This record gives sequence, structure tokens and C-alpha cells, in this order.
Amino acid sequence: MTWEVSPAPDPQAPNISSITASNTDAGMISLKVAISNRPELTQDMIVDVLVDSDFNSSTGSQDIPGIDYAIELSQGEVNLFKWDGTNFTRRFGDPSAITLSYSYASGPTFRISANELGNTKKFRFLIIATSGVTVDPVTGDIDFTNAHTDVAPAGGAGLYPFEVKTAPTTLVVKKLTTLPSKPVAGKAFTAKLSVVRSDTGAGVKGGQISCVGRVGGVSLRAKVRHFVGSQAVCTWQIPANAKGKRFRGSIAVVFEGLRAAKSISGTIG
Repeated sequence: MTWEVSPAPDPQAPNISSITASNTDAGMISLKVAISNRPELTQDMIVDVLVDSDFNSSTGSQDIPGIDYAIELSQGEVNLFKWDGTNFTRRFGDPSAITLSYSYASGPTFRISANELGNTKKFRFLIIATSGVTVDPVTGDIDFTNAHTDVAPAGGAGLYPFEVKTAPTTLVVKKLTTLPSKPVAGKAFTAKLSVVRSDTGAGVKGGQISCVGRVGGVSLRAKVRHFVGSQAVCTWQIPANAKGKRFRGSIAVVFEGLRAAKSISGTIG
């Protein structure tokens, strides 16, 4: 979603020309702020994103009603602050902000997981871009005496709304290997399955493993069924008299109600 923004009333201020918001299926939010007259980030600039994460104007700061979080880019660093009832601060127990990052190309692009904005599903926000700011190198105090500011949306027009639309989490098969590559009569045949979560990409290291095997029309019980690190492992003992027959099977992982499976087949050598 993109919003076009009217020219800044102060010609010396950073001119916010457009804002684009999007998110990935996993809930990683991206906010691109185009600043037409600032192709590069300079040390005198501060860009703030003020977020009403619960879409409720009665919670959070009441200076701008409803603001629960502030993302601030200043002196080349980006930080996340949460309203504590008095101010925007960083306190023990606040979201880690480990996913928060930015890049700059004619304006900043902020990226942060919805989980670190109170697991938000729908939020409102505004952007404040300021230049002419100086910082005392000893005390760290910020001086806004000669500052020039642009705000979007401007003129008390409210906040921009955005809905975070994510895909349901699934388990995804990453890799299947067998040892040996094809089943051999009288030998052990092992399948190893790697499964990851679609939302985080993290490997699944636990859950229930299903090992199904058949030689011809006869079921074959797995002798081994366990996890080794992030691999689900099934091992069958192929009968000595099964050469030339067809092995058909599957290996599956069930974790937190989600399932991923892969079929296996081959002529027994």
C-alpha cells in the first residue's frame, strides 16, 4: 500500500513524498519513506515512525492518541521504544527489537517483525522527518533550535492504517536423503527428512515421526524412528528375499498440529 504525500510546507525540511507499507507472509513489516530532497542520510536528520499497534486511540501516549511504539532513526542508528505510561523507553522485558533494521536510498526503509510491535495484526502510524538537529558530543543532548520538520500525514489528518496479512504457518520439506540411495535386499534402508517452519525458517527438531514402508504388498515396520538434530530418521530392514520387488514408503513429521511428509519409492536391488 502506498500513500502519496503533499510537499512539505517548510522548504528546508526533509520532504516526505510517499510512504509504502508491506509485509511478508511471515509478518515482517516494511515501511519505505521516500524523502525527495534527501538522497543520503545526514547526521543532522532524525526520522521517527510512531505506531498505534493495537488500533486503539485510548491506549499508549495521548500526546498523539494511541501511540504505543516509536521507531527512531538518529545518528545512523535505529531503535525501538515502547510507551511506559510516561515516556517512550527501553526497559527490561520490552520486545527485543532483534528484527529491526533499516536501509537508506532517498529515504529510509524500516523493517521489523509484527511480533515486536505487540504481535500487531492491524496498526496505524505516522512519520516525522526532521533536519537541522545537533547533538552535544559530551552530554548527548539533542538541540532542535534550528530544526525543520515534515509530518505525514499532515495537518491533523489522523494516522495511516495498515493491516498485516500473514499466511498460516505450515511445515515445509527442506531436504530428503536416503542411505543407500536405493534399497538393497538384506540391508538397512534409512530415510532422513529435514523440515522447517514457513514463518521463521527454523528447523523442526521434535514432534511425532511417521514411518510407512511396504515391500510388494507387505507392510514393513521401521526399526528406527527418531530425531537426530533437525532430521527425522526412519530405518527399515529390507528382507533378504525382496530383490527386484518395489519398496514404497513415506516419512512424515507432525509438530504442533502441522504435518509435512515425503514419499519414497524404488526397486530393491
